[in-house]
Amino acid sequence: MTKTYGMKVLAGLALALAIGTAPASAAGDAPEIKRHTWSFAGVRGHFDQAQLQRGFQVYQEVCAACHGLKRVYFRNLSEPGGPGFPEEAIKALAASWPNQIFDGPNDQGEIITKGRLIKRRPLPSDPILGPYDNDKAAQAANNGALPPDLSVIAKARHGGAGYIYSLLNGYGEPPAGLNVNQGQHYNEYFPGDTGSQWSGDPRHKPPGGFLAMASPLEFAEVAFDDGTPSNLKQMAHDVAVYLAWAGDPKAVARKQMGTAVIPYLLILALLAFLSYRRLWRNVEH
Repeated sequence: MTKTYGMKVLAGLALALAIGTAPASAAGDAPEIKRHTWSFAGVRGHFDQAQLQRGFQVYQEVCAACHGLKRVYFRNLSEPGGPGFPEEAIKALAASWPNQIFDGPNDQGEIITKGRLIKRRPLPSDPILGPYDNDKAAQAANNGALPPDLSVIAKARHGGAGYIYSLLNGYGEPPAGLNVNQGQHYNEYFPGDTGSQWSGDPRHKPPGGFLAMASPLEFAEVAFDDGTPSNLKQMAHDVAVYLAWAGDPKAVARKQMGTAVIPYLLILALLAFLSYRRLWRNVEH
């Protein structure tokens, strides 16, 4: 049984590595993601608290107008390894959050009062929801496009935080010969297919694709609380780091636990080996 279990674990690791190293071309034609040295990368990586706070500020003032973070709870913003906001500040933030949440049935089991669904202000134990009550409402407000939830966007896209940073900086004038439909926006880092709207040589079609979302940070005016100069690259970098954390708020805690456990496992392995040698030292081979 142990051998079989070990083979399954190895097979699972091999599959995970194969998925994690899939080439970018599998997602569509797009340039290679810009490489960065992220502080949270690697076994001993960690998130910079100031970056996370700035990234949350960008999300709050820009991204939250369309996108939610339903897998992230307000209380996560004050936990170790995250932005580290004071608990009192989180309570005030949740109470003032513009997007209310649906409450459960009241004491009489009612979910509708005077023809309206019951809503309330969020608590620190509630998720950070987007501005729309459901997907249909979101599509109706965005000409049929559905703004994705950003909770795991960094984990769901090849390149992670690098993809988010590149995408936010990838807007620009479309190449001559590329027809961009009304309501669409060209982005060279968005995986897609420009062939159907390219009038030039098919062998040299532009990379990238089209989004319903215009550049969210091009005209954003975010004044960082810590005085850091605010520009497109800085805002894109900070919100990319924040969304990487949002996809796995407990990542740093797990890394720290793993780093602490490995020495004990090595000592245990050494003791097991020495015990084995001692128990079988007089046995003839």
